[in-house]
Amino acid sequence: MFPIIPANSATAASGNDEGIFAYGSGPTNVSNLVSNAGVVSSDVAGVGTARRHLGGCEYGGDKGIFGYGYADPSNYSITNLVSNTGVVSSDVAGVGSANRCLAACSYGGDKGIFGYGIVSDSVSTTTLVSNAGVVSSDIAGVGTARYYPAACEYGDDKGIFGYGISYTAVTNLVSNAGVVSSDVAGVGTARGILGACSYGGDKGIFGYGTVSYPSMTAITNLVSNTGVVATDTVGVGTARAFIVATQYGGDKGIFGFGYDGSIEHSTTNLVSNTGVVATDTVGVGTARSNPGGCSFN
Repeated sequence: MFPIIPANSATAASGNDEGIFAYGSGPTNVSNLVSNAGVVSSDVAGVGTARRHLGGCEYGGDKGIFGYGYADPSNYSITNLVSNTGVVSSDVAGVGSANRCLAACSYGGDKGIFGYGIVSDSVSTTTLVSNAGVVSSDIAGVGTARYYPAACEYGDDKGIFGYGISYTAVTNLVSNAGVVSSDVAGVGTARGILGACSYGGDKGIFGYGTVSYPSMTAITNLVSNTGVVATDTVGVGTARAFIVATQYGGDKGIFGFGYDGSIEHSTTNLVSNTGVVATDTVGVGTARSNPGGCSFN
């Protein structure tokens, strides 16, 4: 059984210029901003409860939210809002079940959704985020209960949850009203503890993860603007899991941080607006496993 290290979370809506990675193993609450050119900043002093296993997504068109997570011995349901200048707020009292190892993405153009993870066991429960950053109570789950999936936006206003533990490749689409579909048969290598983000304005990408801990991979799977997942693309960069991703530059993406089975990383890999993943960029900031990630501005 592999160790429970920070959960994936990843998302971004089309159009946002900048991104942010925050929180992660340690646990820590430091953050690192991503410029509109994909340059990651040095550590910014942390705000809010240090934790791992959390999720993050955009809301309100230009802002973000980090939510849920774990710091021994407790799960959390607290959230932290991110302004349109990348400033993280102090803790907001949690709504919904305390959860960890979940994923999140935006939907509807200006709202967000957290889903799946571990409460006392694997769940498929979701909670919605309004365009003002207000989190709803639990919504009964749809699809296979699992943890360590990834999620991203596609098609401008819809989302997709995919993959996860126990090792699967199933996906669940999220409508522009935040309704989650039943399972869609998986495409590509079944795996978990991976990252995902949008790119190209209306498409998405899943990448990296573990197929059988501690065996790591760097393969990716593109998501079309209709939510169709492609077969595996040969991996680029350091194979690792406990990774996160977000959008930047309006139509590009970035994978960052993670664990390769031996050490934690601050390495990043840029994603072009055609979904091509670049080789490793030397890491900036505290090396750690799976901070949350979202876009803003």
